[in-house]
Amino acid sequence: MNFKKLFHSNIPAVVLLITFSLSGCREKIPEELPNILWLTSEDNSPFLGCYGDEFATTPNLDKLASEGFLYTHAYANAPVCAPTRNTIITGVYANSGGNQHMRSYYSKSEVVKTYPEFLREVGYYCTNNVKTDYNTDSIDPQEIWDECSNKAHYKNRAPGQPFFAVFNTTISHESSIHKSIPNEKLRHNPEEVPIPPHHPATPEMKHDWAQYYDKVEDMDAQIGVWLQELEDAGLADNTIVFYYGDHGGVVARSKRYVYETGTRVPFIIRIPEKYKYLFPAKETGSQVNRIISFVDLAPTLLSIAGIPVPEFLQGNAFLGRQKTEDPQYAFMFRDRMDERYDMSRAVRDHKYRYIRNYMPFRVYGQHLDYLWRAPSIRSWEEAYLNGECNEIQSIFWNTKPVEELYDTENDPWEVNNLAGDPTYKDVLERMRKANREWVSRIKDTGFFPEADRVDRVGEEPMYDYLRAGKVDLESIIDAAEIATLGKIENLEALKTFLDSDESAIRYWGATGLLILGKEAEPARDKLLEALTDESPNVITVAAEALYYLEEKDKAIQALLTVLDNPNPFARSHALNTIDCIGEKSPEVINAVVEMIKQSPDMSRDRYDLRNAKWLINKWKLDPKDYHLTFNW
Repeated sequence: MNFKKLFHSNIPAVVLLITFSLSGCREKIPEELPNILWLTSEDNSPFLGCYGDEFATTPNLDKLASEGFLYTHAYANAPVCAPTRNTIITGVYANSGGNQHMRSYYSKSEVVKTYPEFLREVGYYCTNNVKTDYNTDSIDPQEIWDECSNKAHYKNRAPGQPFFAVFNTTISHESSIHKSIPNEKLRHNPEEVPIPPHHPATPEMKHDWAQYYDKVEDMDAQIGVWLQELEDAGLADNTIVFYYGDHGGVVARSKRYVYETGTRVPFIIRIPEKYKYLFPAKETGSQVNRIISFVDLAPTLLSIAGIPVPEFLQGNAFLGRQKTEDPQYAFMFRDRMDERYDMSRAVRDHKYRYIRNYMPFRVYGQHLDYLWRAPSIRSWEEAYLNGECNEIQSIFWNTKPVEELYDTENDPWEVNNLAGDPTYKDVLERMRKANREWVSRIKDTGFFPEADRVDRVGEEPMYDYLRAGKVDLESIIDAAEIATLGKIENLEALKTFLDSDESAIRYWGATGLLILGKEAEPARDKLLEALTDESPNVITVAAEALYYLEEKDKAIQALLTVLDNPNPFARSHALNTIDCIGEKSPEVINAVVEMIKQSPDMSRDRYDLRNAKWLINKWKLDPKDYHLTFNW
């Protein structure tokens, strides 16, 4: 039956006869397709009263939770917006589709279809107000939605037509703490705000936390406006309401980091009595402990609407006739964040969080232009440099361990890494295995360095490339797993990796030798050979490894050749390395300046230029002395 055609032929309503097993009985339940309203907020962890936060002021969401179901273990699959939204709209992990880097515009596979397209095919009027930010150039919002604008609204549907509507508020976005509100105008007292143990209680830190709580309160008020609008329209009894935050945030070490503070989100669903067969618990006002994550949203919508869940979707429906068994884990990923390269994967069960860091030689607190706009992180960095931070507060400014394991029940801020504690050996091995099985199952594209990925696939979606049998991904993952362990007994294997025909394996071989530091001395000749590799990513990592083996001149010359590479992601990678090794010789300065001058596009969205500008500032150079002009 073509519901879309029926809904546009002025038939007031369509009633579906749904037959399914409920409590062991077969029942025929006449139900209209339910309206679905999504209310989303940006950059906020579960700092809500209904989640037990006594400092929060969130009456509207607290009321919604009392009328619906509060999910206690809900997670964004990425700790930042665009890869998260890509995962939501496609139902495919962004690191499986090749869209994990923040921000990037790589192609989406035609095999992967967005959820609004499915919903419209069965008659839903689908609106989005107004955020898109799907981290790909292959999704046209005007094509997949009936309406997508700041005026998009379910009220514009045909009479009797069911709707799916998204309303998004940016009130609690990270940018809300960039400009400080005077203390006397804050509603939450900075002197009373709870400060996590990993943050020093600087005046700026306390102020940003208090201001953030104010913004969460303002966000809650906007949610109340939308809920009241639904009530006033007489639609509340026919509409399932979802509320969630798009990822954690916003004070430093939350957004962009695969901790609870970056990935755990508030998630509430209110289901009208007429759709009681969808209830995830017996009584409204209940907490639901099922682990869910955003990759589950698309199959859940299709399940509610009675649409068969296609095989390409990678999540689990948690409501409806196609609801699955409760999963054991949620999975998360972090890759390039704007101008800074890093790579981590995370696994969460009900009690523990496991993190695998694939670039452990980088500090957590790499300088990011956007992140550093907040006064709180600048004060944290200053306190650290002044020796005013304790051991826990100092971790953020150090390099990372290869593995992290946290007991989130007893250590909710995740400051006590249990990965080296033999008591937790079984947990560590279990979750390490789960991570490995996941990255293999979804064909994780993050194991290819970005410049290499661009050079090898061009416009072809990475999702398709990895499913066409063109590359042995398992061997690449094996190399990454071995290389990042940092074990001297793997030295010969790492040298062998540098001889591989596969550039990604050579990249991981060089990475492993970089992690070994001085212990990589027996591989010096192999690393010197790698300075002429065809892959700029291999050259950059090999150069950094050699820099620490006192081959500084050759390492610098190799990095300068990468700055001439036409691939901007190769240049960004090299600039990251130049910054991290602290090199600022006249030769390097001149090469960076020349790279900037040769750029026809001076947009701040060019991450190689953002890296270059940071270096110019860090080196305390006056751009005018070099005839440079930045308009951002």
